[in-house]
Amino acid sequence: MRRSPAPDERQRDAERSRQQLLDAAVAEFGARGFSGARVSEIARIAGVNKQLISYYFGGKEGLYRAVAERWRAGEPTIAADAGTLGELVGAYAQAALAQPDLLRLLVREGVDRDTGGQDEEGQFARFQGMLADFRRRQADGELAADLDPAYAGLALFGLAAAPVVFPQIARALGLDPDSDDFAAEYAEQTARLVEHLKERPK
Repeated sequence: MRRSPAPDERQRDAERSRQQLLDAAVAEFGARGFSGARVSEIARIAGVNKQLISYYFGGKEGLYRAVAERWRAGEPTIAADAGTLGELVGAYAQAALAQPDLLRLLVREGVDRDTGGQDEEGQFARFQGMLADFRRRQADGELAADLDPAYAGLALFGLAAAPVVFPQIARALGLDPDSDDFAAEYAEQTARLVEHLKERPK
């Protein structure tokens, strides 16, 4: 006779199903954007019943927000060991290469102009925080005084994202963005490049 699962087993199963849905959602939203993604496909990839999307997340929008929240929750750890601005950008480059579907999701938001009901005020506040950090770093000499921190921040975000967004260009340049060594090497080169943006003694 099959016994009923214990409460802790049910909890583990529920958490596993939830994580499987989040992982599948990142891939599907990254590939098709919010509007084009299908909950049935997300459930198929996750290997669970699609009704669980409503049960755990309240539907497609809730799932999309949960994906964004998971990224925000893990974001502080990305730059935990980064001291300089170059190391910070390099750390984000490595994170983008480690989780390319999350970056593709962000790109889809921009292309489709569709955030799926995300907390846009929260996102605005987050990037304003980044801008404040860039201004502080500029005051400390990490950015030349003639650079606008907002434009520099946008360009450096693009620098970190480039291998995921333009892998075909990387390959045309003789680089292999899929190789085991690429992420570390790109992060190092990125950090060196950003070092050249420092204020130079007159």
